[in-house]
Amino acid sequence: MIPSTAPSAPVAPWREQAFIYALALVVALLSLLPLLRLVFEGVVQGGSPSLAAATKVLSAPGTWAALRNSLETSIGGTVLAVLVGGSVALLVSLTDIRARGAFVFCFVLPLMIAPQVTALAWLQVTGTSSPLLKLLGLAPPLGTRNPLYSREGIVALLGLQYAPLVFLTLRAGLRSLPRELIEAGLAAGAGPLTVLRTIVVPVMTPPLVAGVALAFVSCIGNFGIPAFLGIPGRYTVLPTLIYQRLSGMGPGVLSEVAILSLLIGAVAMIGIVVQDYMLRRRDFRITASTPGAQPFELGAWRLPVEILLWASILAVLIVPFLGLFLTSLVPAFGVPLNAATATLGNYAFVLFEHAATRRAFLNSVLLSGAAAGLIAAICIPLAYFVVWRRTRMLRALNIVAEMPYALPGVVLAIAAILLFLKPLPLLGVSLYNTIWIIFFAYLARFLVLGLRPVVSGYHQLDRALEEAAQVAGAGLLFRLRTIVVPLVAPAAAAGAILTFLTAFNELTVSALLWSSGAETLGVVVFSFEQGGDSTYAAAISVLTVLVTLAVMLALAVAARRLPPGVLPWRD
Repeated sequence: MIPSTAPSAPVAPWREQAFIYALALVVALLSLLPLLRLVFEGVVQGGSPSLAAATKVLSAPGTWAALRNSLETSIGGTVLAVLVGGSVALLVSLTDIRARGAFVFCFVLPLMIAPQVTALAWLQVTGTSSPLLKLLGLAPPLGTRNPLYSREGIVALLGLQYAPLVFLTLRAGLRSLPRELIEAGLAAGAGPLTVLRTIVVPVMTPPLVAGVALAFVSCIGNFGIPAFLGIPGRYTVLPTLIYQRLSGMGPGVLSEVAILSLLIGAVAMIGIVVQDYMLRRRDFRITASTPGAQPFELGAWRLPVEILLWASILAVLIVPFLGLFLTSLVPAFGVPLNAATATLGNYAFVLFEHAATRRAFLNSVLLSGAAAGLIAAICIPLAYFVVWRRTRMLRALNIVAEMPYALPGVVLAIAAILLFLKPLPLLGVSLYNTIWIIFFAYLARFLVLGLRPVVSGYHQLDRALEEAAQVAGAGLLFRLRTIVVPLVAPAAAAGAILTFLTAFNELTVSALLWSSGAETLGVVVFSFEQGGDSTYAAAISVLTVLVTLAVMLALAVAARRLPPGVLPWRD
């Protein structure tokens, strides 16, 4: 939850109160109404309470098998993410390694790349038809089963996908670690490992627990990786079970998939509740005059540690996406890559010949761009009240705004279908099977992504100028337009770009909401791979990675003008 630390403000004029109520209505429509509709569908049928759908779903063996598989992969992926992300965070934050900024950028990059693209990249570099392995003479014999089509493969990719998430959460805490604690431990004669075990790890419990909870919720709701690896391997988790039920039987099973969505949402919420319980059991408050621990000097170990860190980037980032790029250059999957077979025909096909792909590029750019812009416009006034006012309703808005992002995306998708399946009251039109339902889901899903950087920007502003204008009689809208917006615009722009990056390659939500003419890039990549056209899927994926990389590099260049903490990969 985004904290509201500003002192209580006097009772606002009626216009400001009306503005607050309008923002509350927007947040409620985006975040609360769909989830209430989901709950209603699960417990009410034919206008009266009924447990028929719940009984049918919960008595099916497939439900519990999918739940067990979801827990296995989510717990396993979380453990791996914590081990990898936590270890790297300690090395990067507490040692004197060089080129720290470049390494952080590369390590965080996989988090900005869609999970289905990551899965496809690994499949193209480990399979029997891998152009990279064939060039190296290391390709396994034809007919060999790809080891990634398994529970262990899903766990491995989930762990690697969300290790940067744990890294960012823990590193944020380590950067504010009191320097005097480390110095006191070393002065008392303790070695670096003892200081790490007895001081650093206990003090860093809150960000570590938060990272564990974020990784678990992300793993339990991930659709792209289990879809690419689990469906061919006949290993079903709850998100893929919902997708298969809805795509195979249509809206007639909405009550049943609503129960499945509530089940996966309940599992995610249990993870969040456990996190809150663990943090409430102990007091982790610390007082320090000098935040930012002095890095440990590695001495002769610095070069080997740096080689190990950059080798991990080579293995986790460069190699799989090199394999993806090489796959995009062969004329057909399984054809060896050489000077005679290399072609750009796959790129020409997806860019100029395949109508659905062209629509998907346009739809993804428009949807993610429009959602990012509108979210920024909502978040500037919303964060103004969240940070500089303190009321019960505003504290509740914090929680409500985060709910769609904290819950798995498939839950929001089913809720949107239920909300818009029938024509809207008064308007008489239905958003179901249109691009507008995806747009609504993006607004609800990514609202908090745009809100967090703006809140961070407000916390770093001196409010004196705005208060002086208020004393002089300037109204709220005038103050926002002439004073507040120019000051928080960089943070809002950064939040909008982060929203764009996340929505641009999104699949978890749009996989259940797309229709003919309303395809997104994630859906097209998934459809090509499921249809056996891996070279086309690889070409689209390479293009999306290039777009993501270009936007991140542009943000990195402009980082000096942005408030600290806005860009997650900024050193």
